[in-house]
Amino acid sequence: MAATSGDLYRFVRRYVGDTDEAHDLLQETYVSAWLAIRRYDPTRPFATWLRSIAINKCRDWGRKRTVRRIVRGVMGLDTPEAMAVGEDAPEAETQLDDRRRMDEMNRALAALPDNLKAPLLLASLEGRSHAEIAEVLGVTPKAVETRIARARQKLNQTLAR
Repeated sequence: MAATSGDLYRFVRRYVGDTDEAHDLLQETYVSAWLAIRRYDPTRPFATWLRSIAINKCRDWGRKRTVRRIVRGVMGLDTPEAMAVGEDAPEAETQLDDRRRMDEMNRALAALPDNLKAPLLLASLEGRSHAEIAEVLGVTPKAVETRIARARQKLNQTLAR
């Protein structure tokens, strides 16, 4: 499992857009995998099975987060932390701009619907083929292709605003 933890963590972090939550979800994924190890089919790749569990944990987290927002009456994403930048430091300004763009991208990714987010991250972040993604998500490779195209389109619309 250790060999997959870095890749899996990066996937979960991109999926949920929050570092602390990603650590928690990764731990939950490994606990669930351990508890369900008897149901693992050794004819399937272990990483695929583990990734399916992680995706389900991320989806559950998203549903719970939505419910919490509604209950609290707060809709919208958390604002990124402010960064202190000196006035005469153009390099720091560039870093701040890069950080803002990255935060904006992470928020846009986190806001994507689950059915679009997972295939996009599996393809672009992990370089998985459409066939591999289809196996993880339980859909056809053509559905994966369509979802990735829709996710990219939605991201472009969100980031163009």
